[in-house]
Amino acid sequence: MAVSTQRADDTMCPHRLVLEHLTSRWGVLVLIRLLDRSYRFSELRRAIGRVSEKMLTQTLQTLERDGLVHRDAKPVIPPRVDYSLTDLGREAAEQVRALADWTHRRMPDVEQARRTYDEARDHRSRAR
Repeated sequence: MAVSTQRADDTMCPHRLVLEHLTSRWGVLVLIRLLDRSYRFSELRRAIGRVSEKMLTQTLQTLERDGLVHRDAKPVIPPRVDYSLTDLGREAAEQVRALADWTHRRMPDVEQARRTYDEARDHRSRAR
């Protein structure tokens, strides 16, 4: 997939908005979690942890609008709503999970790079 070279200030670009939805703090976690199975709202919220009801609702609505999440509201009492990935959502979630897996695998290297950076910065600050 080729990434187009658009101006950095072109904030209304449609693919940029979708990328922001996919890689948002909660979007990533929702997509990865839904790879396993469908979830009811409350169990998805528990599985993700530390997300407010409002933020999870907004994230799910955004991902649903983008065609990545399917919302299945069953006409029962009490109401039951299940969330799952669409085919498009599954494809996106697999890409997001690959990035998350890479981050987990390479975290020791990132931590070492941070230490090296911080030590060099401290050294420069003391040299002034």
